[in-house]
Amino acid sequence: MIKDNQTHLNRLHVVVDGLLVAGSYLTSYFVRFELGVGPEVVGGHLPLSSYAQALYYLVPGYLMLYYMVNLYTSRRALKLWNEFVDIVQANIMGMLGFMVILFMLKQKDYSRFMIGIFFVLNIFLTTLAHGLLRKILRYIRKKGYNIKHILLVGYSRAAEAYISRILENPQWGYEVAGVLDDFVPIDTSYHGIKVVGKIEQLGDYLSNQNYDEITITLPLDDYDRLEELVAQCEKSGVHTKFIPDYTSLFPSNPYTEDVQGLPVINIRYVPLTNSFNRLAKRVVDIIGSLFAIILFSPVMIIAAIAVKSTSKGPVIYKQERIGLNGAPFMMYKFRTMMVQTEAEEKKGWTTKNDPRVTKVGAVLRKLSIDEMPQFFNVLLGKMSLVGPRPERPQFVEKFKEQIPRYMVKHQVRPGITGWAQINGYRGDTSIRKRIDYDIYYIENWSMFFDFKILLGTIRYGFVNKNAY
Repeated sequence: MIKDNQTHLNRLHVVVDGLLVAGSYLTSYFVRFELGVGPEVVGGHLPLSSYAQALYYLVPGYLMLYYMVNLYTSRRALKLWNEFVDIVQANIMGMLGFMVILFMLKQKDYSRFMIGIFFVLNIFLTTLAHGLLRKILRYIRKKGYNIKHILLVGYSRAAEAYISRILENPQWGYEVAGVLDDFVPIDTSYHGIKVVGKIEQLGDYLSNQNYDEITITLPLDDYDRLEELVAQCEKSGVHTKFIPDYTSLFPSNPYTEDVQGLPVINIRYVPLTNSFNRLAKRVVDIIGSLFAIILFSPVMIIAAIAVKSTSKGPVIYKQERIGLNGAPFMMYKFRTMMVQTEAEEKKGWTTKNDPRVTKVGAVLRKLSIDEMPQFFNVLLGKMSLVGPRPERPQFVEKFKEQIPRYMVKHQVRPGITGWAQINGYRGDTSIRKRIDYDIYYIENWSMFFDFKILLGTIRYGFVNKNAY
């Protein structure tokens, strides 16, 4: 069965990663001292045997870090980019830990430059190896191997959503064998997946079929059977999952409290309500915005000159937006449109081929240069580097009545970039989808998540295909 293959695959993963750590480390030694890459070595260097002794601790240490970032759990439904971020995260912790240990042992003879080469090389080779393994597994799954056979118990919105995601991502290697339900007629089909029997037949299906996973997707009004079904599945030994039919109410990453043995689920957990988290994010915002202002100052100067010399009006455009806790603030941008009256501005979003956009403005929008003055908003504490995009007051009033949970986004500072933006929801795109991504970010915030989004912005975000 698939679980046996997964065990062998995880073992192979660990062995390959261990070899890559050792190989990267030894190659870094060769690059640094044999090829002479880096500053000139004065007074000689330690022999390879001395450096190699560190591998007794580095290899198991790095494998433990990879385990801590869940690199050896099933990653069928995750992109390679997510895996890359986890690899970088583990390597940052590994490098910092290695440096701290060298400092504590007063080992001044170990080349820090070599450690830097090892850091880059190990990330590159590990990501390359994991990407190659993904391609091999995708090829194997196309041939009908390494497939997870799943049976759904209960026909609901959750079942339909799960089926849709599985069919949209064949590379995951999931195959839904069917759905059991007592209320929907047998042979009812959803995207080719049929209702094959009644829930009371679950025991027979567990006995006669080799399923790799049972996913309970009961409708909300049928939850009185949940305990019985979970017990039945666990008795059979098959891996069991539960997808609740109230995801529109509960957060994507529920926060539970233990009240003397009674689990209590918080409807909305926002990590940034924690004072330490808020402070850490604010410190990063201040440092990051100052760095960005210095780094992009030549670009901003050129943009300011271009705006001023090609159209009449101010260089900086200020517009009221709604920020943290629903408080209004003035957001700064380079002006990209002809000067308008306040009434004209409130007509709506910019649309494709909008005649109000200047030629220079169209270029600034496309490359997201028009957003750069917002680094000053971040420095002043009105915005963050990462967060939900702020909206104008009239649209906030409109959307809070039309879109459930819309106002949740105002529990954190708005951002220059965000999880929705790097997933393609910028400009004239679905507000509902954007809010889904914003809420996921708010509920799952971490410093590493911000780091991931900033990397994603560098990769995807500068050219905005939805900018008109």
